[in-house]
Amino acid sequence: MEAKYEVRVTAVGKDARTFLYSNKSFILMDENLRPNLADMVVQHTVAELTEDVVPGDRMRVGNTDFIVEKVGATVNKNLREGGHCTVVVNGQANMPGQIAVKGPVIPRLREGDMIVFY
Repeated sequence: MEAKYEVRVTAVGKDARTFLYSNKSFILMDENLRPNLADMVVQHTVAELTEDVVPGDRMRVGNTDFIVEKVGATVNKNLREGGHCTVVVNGQANMPGQIAVKGPVIPRLREGDMIVFY
């Protein structure tokens, strides 16, 4: 598995879980960006995107794998500039900053989990 982007979750905002279960989506943002949004996002370590994420790639959250089905037009730019994107699980990604992934379950997001695109 050659990782394109690998980060560790450093905090899960109090509203991030609500969004995950009600909207089947979560917002990734690196821990150095916009602290005023901390309640709404899954914060993670800073990392370099070494290659664009494209449909057909995989995303692993903890021990669960997902297939990347759609990548919005600004996702790769946003990941490079601030580790930011919205991940939509088992749904439609219609916005430029969203990635649609398909998997067996809604991921459990916990501090310390690794999120890897490969």
